[in-house]
Amino acid sequence: MSKVAFLLADQFEDSEMKVPYDEVKKAGHEAVIIGLEAGATVKGKQGKEEYTIEKAITEVSAADYDAVVIPGGSSPENLRLNDQILTFVTEVNQAKKPIAAICHGPQILASADLLKGRTVTSYPPLKDDMINAGAEFRDEEAVVDGNFITSRTPEDEPAFVREILKAI
Repeated sequence: MSKVAFLLADQFEDSEMKVPYDEVKKAGHEAVIIGLEAGATVKGKQGKEEYTIEKAITEVSAADYDAVVIPGGSSPENLRLNDQILTFVTEVNQAKKPIAAICHGPQILASADLLKGRTVTSYPPLKDDMINAGAEFRDEEAVVDGNFITSRTPEDEPAFVREILKAI
């Protein structure tokens, strides 16, 4: 089974973390919550979910994971300025492992300069940001381009999870 990294910080979109996390685990895969500080508690912006960061980004290696999931909300904004987060997703991408990002999640891919020539979707108001980062933007529930899986909003979670499970 696969070992899947979930990149998480405070103010994530509750269901965009809970639904893929629960489904990945239910399918028998290992899910590891990675953030800036191990042991920190992060809360969803809807106030429904909270998780404890299991591993700090400084403690992990991209080589140890088979895939990455980046939930949306404000969490990606809180992670995208961290060089170690950007290096981690860059190394996962170089290894051609699946990277799944929903809502604001693709902001991390943009900050890591990974979107040039790629086709993605995201939270619709980020369309210009995705295009400015070099991506072709599609307004679809799930867009798969090579090892990238992107989705727009909580309503797209069924398609997002389906594509993640296919990829891992």
